[in-house]
Amino acid sequence: MIFNPDDYHPQLPLPATEKWKEGVWDIEAFKHGTMTLLYFAPEGADYQTPHDQDELYFVLEGSGIIEIEGKEFPFTPGSAIFVKAGQQHQFKGNLSGIKMWAVFYGEKGGES
Repeated sequence: MIFNPDDYHPQLPLPATEKWKEGVWDIEAFKHGTMTLLYFAPEGADYQTPHDQDELYFVLEGSGIIEIEGKEFPFTPGSAIFVKAGQQHQFKGNLSGIKMWAVFYGEKGGES
């Protein structure tokens, strides 16, 4: 199967929620077993909280900083970012122009 960001980007943002007051900036593109593929193109602030599963981000466009458990890591297009299940993480600064795939996978609590 092929997934193209151009198919998902025009659908964002999804309606605002209590947590994401400026709208939801990710959309599920595919699910298979424990794996979920999201297209993530944040605008405004990032209100993420720790997730139940391990997660990989694949940066398509934009650059910035992700903070994971209090440490900051710069990223650029082509970067892959790993966040273990349960880790506090948040994208920092101006998020405009950032586009990425996010893949959640494995058992709740993460793999060992």
